[in-house]
Amino acid sequence: MEQDVRLAFVGGGNMAASLVGGLISDGLGAGRIRVADPDPSRRAWLGEKYGVEAVADNMAAVTGADVVVLAVKPQAAHVALKALAPADDDVLYLSVIAGIREVDLRRWLATRGPIVRAMPNTPALLGCGVTALFASGSVKEDRRELAEGIMRAAGAVVWVPEESLLDPVTALSGSGPAYFFLLMEVMNRTGVEMGLMPETARLLTLETALGAARMALESDADVAELRARVTSPGGTTAAAMSVLESSGAPDAIRKAVKTARERASELAEEYGGI
Repeated sequence: MEQDVRLAFVGGGNMAASLVGGLISDGLGAGRIRVADPDPSRRAWLGEKYGVEAVADNMAAVTGADVVVLAVKPQAAHVALKALAPADDDVLYLSVIAGIREVDLRRWLATRGPIVRAMPNTPALLGCGVTALFASGSVKEDRRELAEGIMRAAGAVVWVPEESLLDPVTALSGSGPAYFFLLMEVMNRTGVEMGLMPETARLLTLETALGAARMALESDADVAELRARVTSPGGTTAAAMSVLESSGAPDAIRKAVKTARERASELAEEYGGI
């Protein structure tokens, strides 16, 4: 990413902090980053931890910035963005606000400038997240590359060709960590019920989850093939898979993910239709 770019964050919460930390680790100078947040203790923490300028006023933060990262909560977006209007048409606006459509962002900001929407997930807080990006056809390639470079500070990046696809992204990766946490929670608890010490059950569960994810990432085979490879006919894994399939677990997971997608669409209408 360009090292002379000037960034402003509207909102200094966890996602903003993870991006700030990642960008500084990637070599962007702290002096080129300004963060706005209404909480004095949060501003003090950001300044102490990262050495960035943290201010209370959103307009003071965005003045002179090349990129404005919109990182407020969806329910606060309308008020925060309207206060920035009319926004500078030469600035790239990178939104990590869940659910708020480009048309509403543009309407509230009153800008014709480039807007890129990003849907990261919570592992981004550790630099190992995944973010889906969307930009309309009017956004130039250099602006797309700049947005991608910023979000790579939080992990992997993919692009989607249509904005509507950010809803299934939200359902799959945005909500996805909770699905895995539930599985790990049940496995951990069951291990304890079967006699394992809590710390042993926890370590076995978490390392197994991590190892399975790494195998899937590093293998040329898809996850269905990997599952088949570890499911020997008549063995323990086959017995467990039989119970999961007969109890409807695959259909329940499918229904859960699709329900999350529907809720994402509903929230966009709820928060954006102001």
